[in-house]
Amino acid sequence: MTYSVVLMGTPSFAVPILEALLENSNYDVKAVVTQPDRPQGRKHTLTPSPVKVAAQAHDVPVLQPEKISGSPEMQQVIDINPDFIVTAAFGQFLPTKLLDAAKIAAVNTHASLLPKYRGGAPVHYAIMNGDKETGVSIMYMVKKMDAGDVIDTIKVPITSTDNVGTMFDKLSIAGRDLLLKTLPKIATGNIDPVVQNEEEVSFSPNIPHDMQNLNFATETAQELDWHIRGLYPTHPAFVQVLDQRVKITDVTPLSELTTQEPGTIVEKSKKQLKVASANGTVVQINRLQPAGKSEMAISAYLNGAGKDLEVGQKWATINE
Repeated sequence: MTYSVVLMGTPSFAVPILEALLENSNYDVKAVVTQPDRPQGRKHTLTPSPVKVAAQAHDVPVLQPEKISGSPEMQQVIDINPDFIVTAAFGQFLPTKLLDAAKIAAVNTHASLLPKYRGGAPVHYAIMNGDKETGVSIMYMVKKMDAGDVIDTIKVPITSTDNVGTMFDKLSIAGRDLLLKTLPKIATGNIDPVVQNEEEVSFSPNIPHDMQNLNFATETAQELDWHIRGLYPTHPAFVQVLDQRVKITDVTPLSELTTQEPGTIVEKSKKQLKVASANGTVVQINRLQPAGKSEMAISAYLNGAGKDLEVGQKWATINE
């Protein structure tokens, strides 16, 4: 039997899921719903979402409502009356009237082990909090955010070098495989959904701008590492350096300790920069991006803007 599907998603996380459904003869993707094209880059060029690009490559109709609720696009989905509505990081709430349009089920592929990290940035928070694993949950969609019964989950380890980008890649593949395994079971009723325990719920709201600000006085080397990896590359973390905002994109927390004040240069060579952080810890800066420049290795920075830096100098401005 072939099941009709409407997929709703926006970022690259949803692309493997869309492509797997398109390649599987058991599914007929009738339409894709994604966010409108957004301005990106210094020239603010209108740019389609990764899901739109993938859909157009396969000649799948694309719907792009600014707000799905009450829109003509919502009525188009209702008129399609698909067997499944599948969402994957779509980025909007879906009205009950829309969810009810699915003949079999409306399900969400969510990048966390629910009920942990409901919301729009589950991967970011998992890394920033130093979690050793995260995963993907397939759940029934309800009007309340990420609160539906969980149909199935898969766990994915977070390594010491993973960032948001690498975890999105891993989780999108895990989510794709889990969804393809789960949809036939939903269709036949061969499932045992689990009600989420409200006492275990945590949230991962979209990243506010001030969360990108690093603080060497309050964050240890390990916490800085988690913080940086938990935002890169979607929301790079930054610090004020010599009156300029510098994005820090890769660091290594070290085992050595120092008595220097946080933000102070502990050690410097042609290819190495170590800086004091909270509780006497030391962090090694590996890659950064000065204002108006491209991302670079620390060696390039120390050969240019940082060539006159000295040990004992306050490098990172501390927020009081």
